[in-house]
Amino acid sequence: MHVADYVWYITVGVLLALLAFDVFIIGRRPHEPSTRESATAIAFYVGLAVVFGLGVWLFSGGQYAGEFFAGWLTEYSLSVDNLFIFLIIMSRFGVPRKYQQTALLIGIILALVFRGVFIAVGAAAINQFSWIFYLFGAFLVYTAIHLAKQGENDDDDFKENAVIRFAKKRLNATDEYNGVKLTIVKNGKRLVTPMAIVIIALGTTDLLFALDSIPAIYGLTQEPFLVFTANVFALMGLRQLYFLLGDLLKRLVYLSIGLSVVLAFIGVKLVLHAMHVNELPFINGGHHIEWAPEIPIWFSLGFIIITLGMTTVASLRKSRITKQENGTDAPAEGGELDESTPVDSPNGTTAELDPKTQAELDSIREPEPQESDAKKS
Repeated sequence: MHVADYVWYITVGVLLALLAFDVFIIGRRPHEPSTRESATAIAFYVGLAVVFGLGVWLFSGGQYAGEFFAGWLTEYSLSVDNLFIFLIIMSRFGVPRKYQQTALLIGIILALVFRGVFIAVGAAAINQFSWIFYLFGAFLVYTAIHLAKQGENDDDDFKENAVIRFAKKRLNATDEYNGVKLTIVKNGKRLVTPMAIVIIALGTTDLLFALDSIPAIYGLTQEPFLVFTANVFALMGLRQLYFLLGDLLKRLVYLSIGLSVVLAFIGVKLVLHAMHVNELPFINGGHHIEWAPEIPIWFSLGFIIITLGMTTVASLRKSRITKQENGTDAPAEGGELDESTPVDSPNGTTAELDPKTQAELDSIREPEPQESDAKKS
C-alpha cells in the first residue's frame, strides 16, 4: 500500500486536531458528560472511522479496507477491555465523577503515546527481521491463555502493579482531592493527591495494554498507515463511551474470554505467516514453508465480528440471568402492599417487612380516629 507523504501529513494533522479539540475545548471543564453529549460524540467518531475505511476501500481496494476494519474492531475491543480496568481504578481510588473525565483524557493520551512508540518500534523490527512474527504470535497466544484463565471480568482481576505500589508507598500522599491537580499544600508541606496515583495507574495500565494491542494489529496488517489510524480511531470516543455505558461495562462479563479467542486466532495467524516467510536457518533449512496457509483478511474480519458479537450477546444474557437469580429486578424500596404480600408467618408471628410496607400495614390495622368515629355514628 503506497501512501504519499502529504496523505500522512493530512491524516495525522486532522486526527491530532480532533484530539486537541476533544481535550482542550470539550474537556477543558471538569464535568460528567450527559447521555446526549456522549452518544453524539461516539456516533461521530464511529461514523468517522467507517467513512475512513470506505475511503481506503475506494482508493486502495477491499483488501486494505478489510485490514483496517479488522484492525479497528480488534483495537476497539481491546480498548473497551482497557476501559473496564479504568472503571475499576476510578472506583478503588474514589475519583469524584466530575473529575473522572480529566483522568480519562490523560489516560487516553498516554495510551496514544505508548501505542505510537510501539507502532514505530514494531514497524522497524518487521522491516529488519521476518522472524519477529514468531515472537508476536507466541506472545499473543500466551496472552490469550492468560485471559482465558481469568474467565469472567471481575473487579478482583485487577492487581496493583509494582509502579503503583511504589508510588503509594514512597510518595508523600494525601487522601484529599484538590480538583484535578496532582499536588496540594497542607501545613506548609506539598503532598501528592490521589489524582496523581490514579494517573500513574492509568499510564502503567496503558503500557501493558499496548504490549498486547500492537502485535495484534500487526497480525492483521503490516501497513504502518493502517496500524496507526486503526489505533487512533479505536481510542477516540472512549471517554464518552465510559460515561455512556457506565455499569454496562461490568455486564460484559465474557469480554476477556472473547478477546482471548480473537488474540489466539491472530497469534496462530502470525505464526502461520512467519512460517510462510520463514528465513530462520534451523527451521526448514531457512526456506519458506510453502504448505503454511495465509489466512485471508475477509476470513479474519468475519471471525472477529462473529466472535465479538457472540461474546456481547452471551455476556448480556448471563448478566440478565444473574440479575433475575439475585432478585435485583424487584423494586428496591419495597412498597406496594397487595394480596400476595406475606403478612403473617406460619407460626402466627408477624413476618419481617421492609419499613414502607410495615407503615402501610400499620395504617390498615390502626384506622385513624376520624374513621373510627364515623363507624360509631
